[in-house]
Amino acid sequence: MTHLSSYIDHTLLKPTATKAEIIQLCEEAKKFRFFSVCTNSYFTSLAKEHTQNSNVKVCTVVGFPLGAMSTEAKIYETIQALKDGADEIDMVINLGLLKAKDYTGVIRDIASVKNRLPNQVLKVIIETCYLTEDEIITASELTIKAGADFIKTSTGFGPHGATIEHVRLMKSIAKDHAKIKASGGIKDFKTAIEYIKLGVDRIGTSAGITIVTGK
Repeated sequence: MTHLSSYIDHTLLKPTATKAEIIQLCEEAKKFRFFSVCTNSYFTSLAKEHTQNSNVKVCTVVGFPLGAMSTEAKIYETIQALKDGADEIDMVINLGLLKAKDYTGVIRDIASVKNRLPNQVLKVIIETCYLTEDEIITASELTIKAGADFIKTSTGFGPHGATIEHVRLMKSIAKDHAKIKASGGIKDFKTAIEYIKLGVDRIGTSAGITIVTGK
């Protein structure tokens, strides 16, 4: 197995995050060789500055955490994040469109962001805690159809985060068409390994250090 730290997007998305905390996040990511740091878009340039000359990527969330803003707003936020140095974008699906079965609208929302990413990775957060199993299947299928690279479980701001059952279901749809990112509530080594064994390629967590050190 690839070293556990390389699966982790070291995450700080709380609304009270400060510049000092983001800098600390970056230093931790470099020390423990996490795959990326994941921050709100305001901090993208700061994260890029403090991860330069390292292998740590910068992941920026877009349309976070509700996903209910206009597609045009998501596009603008994505373009600005790229200018500021983002390597990956984690965007939130429009749950209202999905619930209304406006599947064309869901695909357009995702594809409009993906089309602004010449080389960068797009992960789409489907927020499984609000979805039925059938909706998880549909959301996964639409995400793949729209060209996203990853299907992601959660923002971490809903009633609960990733579950084994939901990840297993998402993986059954994604197959080799897209990768899976599990996030929300993953806070220890045993849980992280369980998700990796299910086939996830990335784990979003604010507990990366605890996961890899057991402390």
